Amino acid sequence: MSSDLNPIGEPRPRVGLLGTGPWAHRTHAPALAAHPGSDFAGVWGRRPEAAAELARAHDVKVYEDPDQLFAECDAVAFALPPDVQAPLAVRAAAAGCHLLLDKPVATTVEEARAVADAAARHGVASVVFLTLRFAEPTAGWVEEQVGRSGWFTAAAHWLGAVFPPDGTPSAYADSPWRKAKGGLWDVGPHALSVLIPVLGEVTEISATRGPSDVVQLALRHTSGAASTAVLSLGAPRAAAGVGLQLRGAEGVYELPGWSDVPGAYGRALDALLTAARTGVPDPRGAEFGARLTEILAEAEVQLRE
Repeated sequence: MSSDLNPIGEPRPRVGLLGTGPWAHRTHAPALAAHPGSDFAGVWGRRPEAAAELARAHDVKVYEDPDQLFAECDAVAFALPPDVQAPLAVRAAAAGCHLLLDKPVATTVEEARAVADAAARHGVASVVFLTLRFAEPTAGWVEEQVGRSGWFTAAAHWLGAVFPPDGTPSAYADSPWRKAKGGLWDVGPHALSVLIPVLGEVTEISATRGPSDVVQLALRHTSGAASTAVLSLGAPRAAAGVGLQLRGAEGVYELPGWSDVPGAYGRALDALLTAARTGVPDPRGAEFGARLTEILAEAEVQLRE
């Protein structure tokens, strides 16, 4: 149901949600319901009772079939495991829907590339919700650093306590794909989403394992800078945290803290609607998501060796 979104005098774009888990309840659905520039059209989920519950909470339609949702919406938001998301995103693009994707887009290069190719082939806009690129003040901070030069090195860490060895698992622990793929795939996209635009494309990568599901990436970038990223979902609670430090000729710069994730999701939807209206691809779109999958897949191969 693709259209020229937000032309004067035309109805606001309709956005449908696919997925009913904790992330959908806490972030996606509240942000879609509160968004001033679009209408939350309805929900589809793999568990019909959960979809009905979420739809009732926001007084929207529950869809029994995703293709029906695609037919009645201008854009679709995904809150699904990556390898469920990818084939549905290809179908949504073929139906003319703009894509607000979750990260990672997919955990195989073939499926991630299929999503990016489908978006390009069918002329739909896409944005991947990478929290640090839409939350404030982190999003503005990243743009400031992109304008600097002379970078030497950077160090990032995202140590989550989703599966802590010393306490109760988080609300996101009932996630088979996170258990299977760990921090590399779940939080690795966040770190890369900052390192790449600031330091340049990744030209070399080395991956090593640590305790629990810890993975350390050592990267080289087109700017010549080197960076590291330490990633985990199994950190002890006292060790959990997120940080990123950049060092270069202009000084040392630390990633600021952030909050209001639903607000960040609203800004991601703003970016998608802007790309749909203008026809100018967003740099955080499916093509970037496919590149992130390529890097993470290369790291995963090294970890198996």
